[in-house]
Amino acid sequence: MARISFSFLCPASWYFTVPTVSPFPRQRVAFLGLFFISCLLLLMLIMDFRHWGASSPRDRQYERYLARVGDLEATDTEDPDLNYGLVVDCGSSGSRIFVYFWPRHNGNPHDLLDIKQMRDRNSQPVVKKIKPGISAMADTPEHASDYLRPLLSFAAAHVPVRKHKETPLYILCTAGMRLLPERKQLAILADLVKDLPLEFDFLFSQSQAEVISGKQEGVYAWIGINFVLGRFDHEDADAEAPQELVTGRRRTVGILDMGGASLQIAYEVPTSTSVLSPQEEEAAKILLAEFNLGCDVQHTEHVYRVYVTTFLGFGGNFARQRYEDLVLNETLNKNRLLGHKTGLSPDNPFLDPCLPVGLTDVVERNSQVLHVRGRGDWAACGAMLSPLLARSNTSQASLNGIYQSPIDFNNSEFYGFSEFFYCTEDVLRIGGRYHGPTFAKAAQDYCGMAWSVLTQRFKNGLFSSHADEHRLKYQCFKSAWMYQVLHEGFHFPYDYPNLQTAQLVYDREVQWTLGAILYKTRFLPLRDLRQEGVRQAHGNWFRLSFVYNHYLFFACILVVLLAIILYLLRLRRIHHRQTRASAPLNLLWIEEVVPMIGVQVGP
Repeated sequence: MARISFSFLCPASWYFTVPTVSPFPRQRVAFLGLFFISCLLLLMLIMDFRHWGASSPRDRQYERYLARVGDLEATDTEDPDLNYGLVVDCGSSGSRIFVYFWPRHNGNPHDLLDIKQMRDRNSQPVVKKIKPGISAMADTPEHASDYLRPLLSFAAAHVPVRKHKETPLYILCTAGMRLLPERKQLAILADLVKDLPLEFDFLFSQSQAEVISGKQEGVYAWIGINFVLGRFDHEDADAEAPQELVTGRRRTVGILDMGGASLQIAYEVPTSTSVLSPQEEEAAKILLAEFNLGCDVQHTEHVYRVYVTTFLGFGGNFARQRYEDLVLNETLNKNRLLGHKTGLSPDNPFLDPCLPVGLTDVVERNSQVLHVRGRGDWAACGAMLSPLLARSNTSQASLNGIYQSPIDFNNSEFYGFSEFFYCTEDVLRIGGRYHGPTFAKAAQDYCGMAWSVLTQRFKNGLFSSHADEHRLKYQCFKSAWMYQVLHEGFHFPYDYPNLQTAQLVYDREVQWTLGAILYKTRFLPLRDLRQEGVRQAHGNWFRLSFVYNHYLFFACILVVLLAIILYLLRLRRIHHRQTRASAPLNLLWIEEVVPMIGVQVGP
């Protein structure tokens, strides 16, 4: 039998398999490098998306809510990252020390320090007051430091000892000290600067004890209320701040504050104003304050221009005294000229439109006596108060003939404190959102009530718990005075809808001292940013740049992805080219091998 066998010089797979071509080592390394960079950038992108998601308007609103709730909790003095600051308000009737704290700056150079008032273990504000005012040390300035010792000892007991050396202390004196001669002011301040550092380790220098002007006090009050309301947060508008001055910058609020002796107004004004006369322009320079709250003077998003002025003698109690002087002089002069005896006896009293019906009172000045009886005519009361506003014929003037920067009443918002709140809430019970016609009607109805009816309502507890007999007696006058000041003095429209009368903001009292420490410490974030930059120079330098430059971030992502795609396309072209080049070689292998096949025929 014949046997046929086939023998091959090489495996059959050689004839039909195209040899694969591996990339060059450099190409492989480049591919791995690009792949690693793209993975890293994608990871950073995911982290950044989380950051953006956490800062959505709804989340920011919830975070602010939690922060407000946290403001009422006890301060964690064990936290090493907390910083502290002290402000002493040396007023005319007494001095108070406020202890503030703030966490480490968040690293965003566009944000301010998150300063809050410190609270003790019982969640009560850390504040202490002493009497009388520091101006009582005018004749004994060497005892000024002894006078403040109880306040600083109180603060030293609350601020952690390890933080004393880095805790700034600011002693700011107001109206009481301003009334003293300059030499006496300097003597008191010199004693404080000399003696206090010997006993306390707080960060304190000569520049941190001063007598501030009424203008500074007004600016600090304006800063404080806007800071608490979050109007310095440069974010997109949300439900709390529906209107903005410019994109990313919230509209600030103005303040109205009427105390017993003085009246104050402050609000932001645009950089461009209407054409002014030389006299008005000079007055505007005095009454306008321009300042930068930002940590870097090169950044202008925190530059504000504020009109602020104080009117001494225009507070509620002082205005009543001026009114009584006016009534007394006019009545006695008429009596002399016309031979009348109005007000000289209880049987023939002066009928005062600014007092409730039937209320009797006596006005005494320099041994002169005027008997008065209320007739409760609120409109007539307002007419009699008009001369006390001391307005001029100039359209740009407000109270006392002082220049007033124009207010855009269609795009503005104001908060009214002290007497603005007491007048609307303590008796009338309509505090909060102010509405001119509603207030006028309620005040007119109150004035027209008999004094006996009002006192009975007071005994029945129908008024606020803060109301007393003094408030009941002068509510008619003060409501008329507030109304005249607001609408005739400051020219607010009678239907102005954006005035909020308040005593507390987010359940806490807002003091001008908060604005003062915010302004005084405005450069501290820059120091923290520089220190943080040094610590992280070798760690996450690229992270900081990408967080604040998202356009560059996305551009890098696209470039890397495009490079990877082009590189893969190039490898594919090389692979196809080598495949085509190897095809004839495979055919040649087949042709050479086939003749070598041997055929053997055996038995």
